[in-house]
Amino acid sequence: MAMYKQILFIGLLLISGVSYASEKTVIRFGVLAYGTVNWELEALKQQGLLETADYRLQVLPLANPQAGKIALLSGAVDMIVADWVWVSRQRSMGKDYTFYPYSNTTGALVVAKNSSLHSLKDLKGKKLAVAGGKLDKNHILLGALMQKKGLVDKEASTEKFYGAPPLLAEQLKQKRVDALLTYWHYAARLEAEGYKVLMTGGDILQQLGIKQKVPSIGYVFSEAWASKNTQAVQAFLVSTKKVKNNLCAQDSAWQGISDLTRASTAQTSSLLRQRYCAGRVLAWGEEQHKAAELIYQALIQGSGRRLTGNAPHIVSGTFW
Repeated sequence: MAMYKQILFIGLLLISGVSYASEKTVIRFGVLAYGTVNWELEALKQQGLLETADYRLQVLPLANPQAGKIALLSGAVDMIVADWVWVSRQRSMGKDYTFYPYSNTTGALVVAKNSSLHSLKDLKGKKLAVAGGKLDKNHILLGALMQKKGLVDKEASTEKFYGAPPLLAEQLKQKRVDALLTYWHYAARLEAEGYKVLMTGGDILQQLGIKQKVPSIGYVFSEAWASKNTQAVQAFLVSTKKVKNNLCAQDSAWQGISDLTRASTAQTSSLLRQRYCAGRVLAWGEEQHKAAELIYQALIQGSGRRLTGNAPHIVSGTFW
């Protein structure tokens, strides 16, 4: 009888071990209720990649970017999409968050097709709308470029307005502002309607002497959590790369997310796809990290450390 109980106990342990080993990592992914990350989530769903042998993705909708950061800080989610400047600042305060690139796509400075603005010097005395607020990275970098070009007086004379991208796009359409610095997908929609891109965020970096493409946003998560779930995290990142490539290479995959892109015309859909695909991260290594440090220094000077915090350099471990 005692021998039978021992055998039964060992059997239960073996069954429990098999069950435990078969459990996959649940990745609680906090995602804005709007935004392009949802495009990829839908593609993941359609391609059967929301759950694999290594992970199960649990998507938690968020109201705004700040809500995502709060959710990550509180432990309500395991992963969000955010920028590496915020990650570096958090690490300077003792947090262990780390960053893996999501997209190289940047915003753009948009004007009307028949606008009299042809270069930055033409902004003198004009009305400039900026999506994202005074501490928007493209806004700070645009200021750095104008300073480099000796156009500080012209920037000072520019009347600036801040607000949500859709509202500011309407202001541009109603000719209440002369130019709009906005996020890439809003710029693409305006371009499809005949508006002109005067300069992209990439152009700003190029003219600042930064030649490498540096992704501004990426997947952000705890380094300790990722160390415990490395296989699941890596498998998820492989899946996201796969769906990105499919969306760019297969017309049927892109058509499958058409409802989410909300493209009202074929021209809009085409431009959104072009800009999205141009943002795929093809290189991420030492050269890009060095370029990121140059951007960081420009952001320190341009924001008076309000954006970066007090760390004089990107904090070690910021990039996973």
